[in-house]
Amino acid sequence: MEKYINLAVAKGRLADTAVKALGGMGISFDDYTSSSRKLIHIDHKSGVRLVLVKADDVPTYVEQGAADVGIVGKDTLMESMASVYEMMDLEFGKCKFVVAALKDRVENKQKKSYVATKYVNVAKEFFKSKGKSVEIIKLNGSVELAPLVGLADTIVDIVETGTTLKENGLVIVEEICPVSARLIVNKASLKTKGDIIENMIQQLCPNQKERKTDL
Repeated sequence: MEKYINLAVAKGRLADTAVKALGGMGISFDDYTSSSRKLIHIDHKSGVRLVLVKADDVPTYVEQGAADVGIVGKDTLMESMASVYEMMDLEFGKCKFVVAALKDRVENKQKKSYVATKYVNVAKEFFKSKGKSVEIIKLNGSVELAPLVGLADTIVDIVETGTTLKENGLVIVEEICPVSARLIVNKASLKTKGDIIENMIQQLCPNQKERKTDL
């Protein structure tokens, strides 16, 4: 039976970019379009199945073995804390994790600080590394609103241009880390399909000599 590589990718702009990159190495999905609602696309020639999922679910599909390989943003990967191999930085989808606050905010060190974010684990780890005790408030969207209505003192979010922050009177207080698309691999798949996966990696980034092999 022919071996297939199941590749999980987040729907939307990341999938569009990934499909274009894969096309450059001869892996093409003829029935894929940005507007299509089809969730699985197959390139029989290369033996690659493209599985389109929600961004937050990519690490889960790979960790659980439903997908051998995944392309996911570093932000989602950090937040998931999934047990997978992070193989390489694909160097697209670039942005950064930041701490932001109102431009005229004055920090009161005697008062507990409240941080609003979608990325609870990332925020906890960052402030823990800084030795700061904060109260994390989880929000699922429009975190920029939290400081404006007094729900939180600061936010932790990803930014690309910073336009949304600026338009809402917020400024970057600290930069946490850069974010970009990463190639992740299921640990068992790397052993059973290692030759195929390695070939894919080499074609995606032939000049990259050093790669991470774990999170």
